[in-house]
Amino acid sequence: MKRLILFLSLLNFAAQAQEKIEWPGDKKAAIVLTYDDALQSQLDIAVPQLDAAHLKATFFLTGDIDKQTIPKWRALSKKGHELGNHTIYHPCASGNDNPVISDNYTVYEMIREIDVMNHFLYAVDGKTTRTYAYPCTETTVGNGKSYVDTLRKYGLVKYARVGGDMDAVITNFKNLDLLQIPSYGIEDNATGTKLIAFVKRVEQSGGMGILMLHGVGGDYLTISADAHRELLDYLKKNKKNIWVTTFQQAMDYATNVDKAK
Repeated sequence: MKRLILFLSLLNFAAQAQEKIEWPGDKKAAIVLTYDDALQSQLDIAVPQLDAAHLKATFFLTGDIDKQTIPKWRALSKKGHELGNHTIYHPCASGNDNPVISDNYTVYEMIREIDVMNHFLYAVDGKTTRTYAYPCTETTVGNGKSYVDTLRKYGLVKYARVGGDMDAVITNFKNLDLLQIPSYGIEDNATGTKLIAFVKRVEQSGGMGILMLHGVGGDYLTISADAHRELLDYLKKNKKNIWVTTFQQAMDYATNVDKAK
């Protein structure tokens, strides 16, 4: 009996090893940096640090972009960064200290808002394929009604990021819901050491990790500029082993590799 259990365990281990994705350029893992809410600190601090490290990221924008910032976001897209959909008004359930409440939204009102934001973003970067991040990581509106399947039905976005999972290391792409992709929610005042520890867990797994960031050196849910730089320095130093790319590029690659198997 013990021999049978050992044999089955070895088979399971071998199957898991075969399912590991071979990342581009023989990289060991993939990291996706995402920044929510179109914050000024991202333009002022995060973007210059990203450019200095020659790294690309995804920015999930809201309708808060305006005539001062739109040219800057457009320029980022031309540099290879991704602009994602984060709705127009960023509605969240009551109790989230958010100015727009989703409690009275219907599913179709939420879908309509995402659709309009897609048009808005098309005017900014000219892209027709879009990814999405759920405001406040909530997949429901009204009285707890999920809008995930309705979003899937209308095909408004290719991939959607949910969040808040402190241990979100993605290794199983075969069973991954493309409209509920987990991410690592960065806490207020998280240190560079803590952020790098997550990246190292992703490296060890051979999978993918998505970091959900907000303020950098300002705004809210803020990490310091130094902590952010420490993270980017680590990623740059280990670029031989880590593929740092945008949300859509990472998922396009992962899903196409999975189909080819």
